Amino acid sequence: MPGRTLPELPLDDWEPTKDTLHLWIQIVGKIRLASTAPQNHWWNVTLYVDARGLTTRRLRSAAGDFEIAFDFVDHVLVVRTADGRVESFPLDDGLSVAQFYEQLFDALDRLGIEVVIKAEPYGIPVETPFGEDREHASYDRDAVERFWQILCFSDRTFQEFAGWFTGKSSPPHLFWHGLDLALTRFSGRPAPDMPGASLVNREAYSHEVISFGFWAGATDVRRPLFYSYTAPEPDGLTEQPLRPDAAAWVPTGTSSHQARIDYDAIRTADDPRAALLEFLASAYEAGAAAAGWDERALRSHWYPARSARS
Repeated sequence: MPGRTLPELPLDDWEPTKDTLHLWIQIVGKIRLASTAPQNHWWNVTLYVDARGLTTRRLRSAAGDFEIAFDFVDHVLVVRTADGRVESFPLDDGLSVAQFYEQLFDALDRLGIEVVIKAEPYGIPVETPFGEDREHASYDRDAVERFWQILCFSDRTFQEFAGWFTGKSSPPHLFWHGLDLALTRFSGRPAPDMPGASLVNREAYSHEVISFGFWAGATDVRRPLFYSYTAPEPDGLTEQPLRPDAAAWVPTGTSSHQARIDYDAIRTADDPRAALLEFLASAYEAGAAAAGWDERALRSHWYPARSARS
């Protein structure tokens, strides 16, 4: 079970496991995509943090409702149906992506569940189809438990932060594209057209957003971090202050930026929850001010009355 002290999670120590887990999660995420009704901004494709790991929540099939869960307590992949049937298999070091894919679809077949997915990775520098990937087969239980502990902390804190806002807001959810836990706020105004943008991006950014998230790192960013961005990015965004002092604006393209703070700066703070809330609040205030959101009108009565944000 997640404890009170946040763990270290240097990317170098668990990158092979992270890469394998990411591909497993993409497989399950694609099953969710194929087994849910479309929802704005792709909210129907995400996974959710639960009391034992990650879950799809309820999915639909011709055979009835079902769900898939990563159980990071017992380290098993579990498929449950609405009529009480259960299939599972262990998550162990040496279980390749190809074996995971085969065992999961065998489990679905035994339950009478038919799902068709595009069985290849999306948006990451891996091109091997899932059913042929025997290269990625690492699973460090301790590292996965620490990752889940961080997701639990982030999810709880994001939920608290979400309660300060009265506008349209996503739930905290895990996007399997980038393996990031994210929360998004909306101004309610449509975003400008995006000529040449993909269907994925047009749907994701059809309206003005300020988004926040936790990311465990990747090839080009070698550490876990919390982030925020405003889209479309308004003029003057990076002139807005961020809190705590360890937070900074970081270029992410020719004309885009993210507010970022290293996970370790939050982990080692006297009060990690308060430090993360301060970062999220300052990033939101920066985006709302630069983009002209009515920040005061969008405050809920749960918003903390503090002089720093009065």
